[in-house]
Amino acid sequence: MVPLSQGLSPEEVHRSALVLDTHADTPQRFVDEQWDFTAPLGPGMLSLETARAGNLAGELFALWVEPTQWQGRFAHRALSLLDGLLEQIRLHPNEMALCTSPDDVLAARASGLFAAMISIEGGHAIEADLGLLRLFYRLGVRAMTLTWSNTNEWADSSGDINDETIPHHNGLTGFGRQVIAEMNRLGMIVDVSHVSDKTFWDVLEISQAPAIASHSSARSLTNSPRNLTDEMLVAIAKSNGVAMVNFYPAFIDEAYRQAWNAQRPERKLAHATLEVQYAGQPVPFAASTAIDKEFSARLGRAPFSSLIDHFMHMIQVAGVDHVGIGTDFDGIPEPPEGIDSAADLPRITAALMERGLSPEDLHKILGGNFLRVFRAVQAAARP
Repeated sequence: MVPLSQGLSPEEVHRSALVLDTHADTPQRFVDEQWDFTAPLGPGMLSLETARAGNLAGELFALWVEPTQWQGRFAHRALSLLDGLLEQIRLHPNEMALCTSPDDVLAARASGLFAAMISIEGGHAIEADLGLLRLFYRLGVRAMTLTWSNTNEWADSSGDINDETIPHHNGLTGFGRQVIAEMNRLGMIVDVSHVSDKTFWDVLEISQAPAIASHSSARSLTNSPRNLTDEMLVAIAKSNGVAMVNFYPAFIDEAYRQAWNAQRPERKLAHATLEVQYAGQPVPFAASTAIDKEFSARLGRAPFSSLIDHFMHMIQVAGVDHVGIGTDFDGIPEPPEGIDSAADLPRITAALMERGLSPEDLHKILGGNFLRVFRAVQAAARP
């Protein structure tokens, strides 16, 4: 590879990079709001226009199924979100392309198309059925976050690990280990964001391919169980995986996290009232997140510097080859100060250059590291 010039400006470095984000919840907008990816952004954080403005070449779109309101219909909801995304690709063949391999991503970039990749967020969506896992793969899904904030039938989550009313498995069950083996065989990326600490270590012990943490930050800076300890970051690096920095203020700023947690009783009551208004029907995410945005606005925005601190810490601990971007756009109330949408991603590059990172380092963090792991996972697949 020809070395990049050290005299490049931050904008030149960003524009020359293949920028890939590994987590956005935008498919809910396609389905619940009937919103079009090529339309004005509206209340969201990611659109085709903002992606182009921020030189975002591709997105790992998450199919997230709310685990209480879609009880008994997990796979149905996931398929509905998948259809919503695939319809956007069908409607906009000159703007978007479904990408199921690293070569697809590179081809899309060369053709000026936005690379749409697909992930399941929360293994409850496969309803403890390896056949459904394989079906999702055949439909284009190339990654799965093993849990969301809820423990499922086969893997413990960090979100409820301290809730004694919920049965836990001490990490992965025997079936959970089968899920990892089948994902390895298919060439599907194993994502350890949201999982419990024990589940994390079980995955790294048994997976035959590198794993990612698609949207998790550093626990040593912000003490959320959703974040990764330094020991975990080192382990991901040793396995050739990648950990992506989440932009959610409660995961990147300790003061914000504590203030957000203090609001929990009042916020929980507001959500319960909203559920009553929908008379037992699933609450649209736009309505639910509007409540969280209201409570978040009371706190003010987390400092942009907190986000950059997480990048730098994770780079220091895991190494520059094992860190990436996992914004959580359209799945969080709001990003930190200075980041309103994908159009603002160049600010990350500029800030990291100010902290001393080279253009080569930034090309890795902005997308190269994820593409490397994507390729390694598929290379390890078996017929």
